[in-house]
Amino acid sequence: MSLLRSLAALALAASAAAAQAPADAYDVVIRNGRVLDGAGNPWVRADVGIRGDRIAAVGDLSGARAARVIDAAGRYVAPGFIDTHSHAGPGLASAALSGAAPLLAQGITTAVVNPDGGGPTDLAAQRGRLEAARPGVNVGLMVPHGSVRGAVLGAADRQATPAEMDRMRALVRAGMEAGAFGLSSGPFYAPGSYASTEELVALAREAGARGGVYQSHIRDESDYTVGVEAAVDEVIRVAREGRLPGVVTHIKALGPNVWGKSASLVARIDAARAAGVEVWADQYPYEASGTSLSASLLPRWAEAGGRDSLRARMADPATRDRLRRDMAANLQRRGGPARLQFQRYAPDPSLEGKNLQQAAEARGADPLDVALDMIGRGGAGVTSFNMDSTDIATLMRQPWTMTASDGDLVPMHQGVPHPRAYGTFPRKLGKYARDERTVGLEHAVRSMTGLPAAVFRVRDRGAIRPGAYADVVVFDLAAVRDPATYTQPHRLAEGMAWVLVNGRVALEDGRATDARAGAVLRR
Repeated sequence: MSLLRSLAALALAASAAAAQAPADAYDVVIRNGRVLDGAGNPWVRADVGIRGDRIAAVGDLSGARAARVIDAAGRYVAPGFIDTHSHAGPGLASAALSGAAPLLAQGITTAVVNPDGGGPTDLAAQRGRLEAARPGVNVGLMVPHGSVRGAVLGAADRQATPAEMDRMRALVRAGMEAGAFGLSSGPFYAPGSYASTEELVALAREAGARGGVYQSHIRDESDYTVGVEAAVDEVIRVAREGRLPGVVTHIKALGPNVWGKSASLVARIDAARAAGVEVWADQYPYEASGTSLSASLLPRWAEAGGRDSLRARMADPATRDRLRRDMAANLQRRGGPARLQFQRYAPDPSLEGKNLQQAAEARGADPLDVALDMIGRGGAGVTSFNMDSTDIATLMRQPWTMTASDGDLVPMHQGVPHPRAYGTFPRKLGKYARDERTVGLEHAVRSMTGLPAAVFRVRDRGAIRPGAYADVVVFDLAAVRDPATYTQPHRLAEGMAWVLVNGRVALEDGRATDARAGAVLRR
């Protein structure tokens, strides 16, 4: 019995030692940093201890042991940034781009993809492609309404039948069951523009019943159709009747005709929230938007039926005249041809980086005829200079506004994309928080971390606290810079010294490690 008691005592001692060892031993300790917790609180001086993929301790860890120590003296430590509106999905699913260096250089550790109602309808298959590519950041999926509608109704400009509504509901349910965080829509774009508000409400209910959110590129950001105020009201209605959170994505007042309406948008969202409707917004900190030439100028009636129907309308002289008249009004809304800069145009790459006015002058042609010719040859992406700085600041200051890039993930030196793909998060930290003090640093970081995690119900991310996933950024605020410009956008952001994704070092001394530690998240 004494031998048994001795063995038991030894076993207990060994067990106690094993339990005690992790208490002061970590895989990574980040020392001496100014910790911003993601909730909007002022920074505190603290160390952060990480074990595996989780934060294990926050506080004075001066006596702790660690396999790796990161000295954050003079720097800020914050949760990894969550990009709530990203077009990086296709890139993250490709072997060449899935390392996500442009995202990591901004401090992004999670990207929510399939925005604007676009993306695949089979989210289980998309998840498989992403996981096979081993993405460098975490990825959250949205069910894309435009693709769902296109799969059931094609490009038809009509109301869905009851049977078609049932098929669309089934696709939304399947996407949510595959782990999606909600439903994205783009009723500004065809074919989503052909959907009624009632259709959006019905499909949003399917997402809301499963814990999802509704995110919308609203029906009108200017005065194209219903107007920006009514379009925000539509999101509020979908959120209220669909019984789920609603997000006005990349909120803005687009074009001179609606500059100054940011105050009215704020009043509408504040009133909705006061009435108990959970409404939010996200925003990128630029005076230019990015979309396609077709979306900027074509009236939606011209796109009904798809590409062949559009080409037929363009070829018919009477219809072409009507088309040009409507396009002229849309071009005026955008501020004229000099405000539309081409991002990528495969038929003639020499036009990339030039604007529609320059292309028209080079050809000795009317800008509308040049635009129609380009659309007929496949179209082009455009950067559209159409926002006012006062509106940007007004919307940024709101406590319900998150940060989002709306950026693509494309090969370096391919085309002239919008610089937001490379600089969104550092631009907000540097230009708007540090330099212009439009918002405070704590406000800016919250809009990138704790707020999107709360809105999208992303569990255990967006926070520096024990138990949270170890998505962490260490940045030098004085060095934060977004060198990407509208004419030279392929420039990585600066100032992020270290980025950890799920506890693994993804950016070390400002250089990507190709750790590929991201996961495809589930709601």
